[in-house]
Amino acid sequence: MQEFPKTVDFIFLNTPIGEEYSLKGLEVEGEIPADMRGAFFRAVPDPAFPPLYEDDTAISGDGMISRLWFKKDGTVDFDIKYVQTPRHKAEVKAGKALFGRYRNPYTDDPSVKGVDRTVSNTTPIWHAGKLLMAKEDGRAHRIDPITLETIGSYDFGGKLKSETMTAHARVDPETGELFFFGYEADGLASTKVAYCIADKNGELISEQWFDAPYCGLMHDFVITENYAIFPVFPTTADLARLKDGGVHWVHEPDLESWIGVMPRYGDVKEMHWIKGPKGVSVFHFMNCFEDEDGRIHLDQHLTETNAFEFIRRPSGIDVPQSEIKGGLVRWSFDPKGDEITETPLGPPGDLCRIRDADQGRPYNQGWYLSMNPEMKSPPLLGGPVGAAFNALISINPQTGAIEMLPLPPGHAISEPAHIVSSEEGHPGWLLFIIDRQTGENDFEHEAWIVNAGDIEKGPVAKVKIPHRLRPQVHGWWAPQDQLDKAAAA
Repeated sequence: MQEFPKTVDFIFLNTPIGEEYSLKGLEVEGEIPADMRGAFFRAVPDPAFPPLYEDDTAISGDGMISRLWFKKDGTVDFDIKYVQTPRHKAEVKAGKALFGRYRNPYTDDPSVKGVDRTVSNTTPIWHAGKLLMAKEDGRAHRIDPITLETIGSYDFGGKLKSETMTAHARVDPETGELFFFGYEADGLASTKVAYCIADKNGELISEQWFDAPYCGLMHDFVITENYAIFPVFPTTADLARLKDGGVHWVHEPDLESWIGVMPRYGDVKEMHWIKGPKGVSVFHFMNCFEDEDGRIHLDQHLTETNAFEFIRRPSGIDVPQSEIKGGLVRWSFDPKGDEITETPLGPPGDLCRIRDADQGRPYNQGWYLSMNPEMKSPPLLGGPVGAAFNALISINPQTGAIEMLPLPPGHAISEPAHIVSSEEGHPGWLLFIIDRQTGENDFEHEAWIVNAGDIEKGPVAKVKIPHRLRPQVHGWWAPQDQLDKAAAA
């Protein structure tokens, strides 16, 4: 194509920008908390060239690593650079798109056969002084956290055998270990899954492979203090369909979901599979923990069908985005049992966050994005699913208490990061990007900081970002002391 399609994936908030830039000394309204010294890294898909196919999706965009840096002197800088993946470099050299449909190499230009296709555009992962940019269709790329230059594809010093790495790794708050997995670990549409553990120093100490019930979309997973849990949902890949030039994912409403449970330091031969409901879909999990009786509770953003229109369309599922039913729900089950009990927790939404210290433990507060129920106008067009969230929710899953920070018309909000406070008993801070429409295709952008324990009061500080932004997918906060150690290493 000579220009970007006029579809929701490439217009309004999703309009491609394709520009690397740096902004120094951003204007601040209010007072930035003293606790906030460090970097907010964000993964931003942004295609450098118009796609080969008009029905391409926003999540195929080249990965950009974005950083909002809250410096020691109280100033704030913004920087963004492309992740220099083999795919991006090949297309820059050619001056055009060469890679075809989302996760289908059989639709690529023959000149890039065998070239690593990942765009590393989904999640920045900060662990053991290393910054990785991950997307689940390949291995992560390591990024210099100070210069944002790409160091290269990362395989944990040659130890990682899986061809893929999830964008949703989990860090245990007590051991400092990184738990992650890769599905389609040995190739397209494979049922092979690699379960991996890296120690607190970033050394890969375990990689075990197992077979999932089918090749399903496994975007996220969870850990508890004693278990690793691998949910599989009925959005499936098929090699024959890919070879015919078709789509990678098709959602199957009549296919069961599954939950795989194993001791987190155990053998994959101990995996126990529990059958779940048919046709449901989950992309992100709030948290998972065990109670005193040993039952596991998995809190997740469940929908009745796949939330992505680019997946529903080829699946023959004609359900408008606004009519998809779902909510924050809890699945409870015995790790060796066969039944799942479902409990509603909160309204529909996604892109959740908990305190790092609560990972895999019982918790009393979480945050996620939702829609303002009093909004009379449609949401802004943009983001991975095409409709942007316009409210922030705080929930206590133990009491059911819910608070909301609704945004006015013409506003959108991205996934928050949580920053710990040095003040004893303080709930910490939430940091997130706000987009505001000011014209037909004009937008202004700010970073808001709110008290995590009192979101209804709104921002205590706003950081102005005087340049057009494209929506992020996920983000990660890195404290300044850890950045200093990484820079000195």
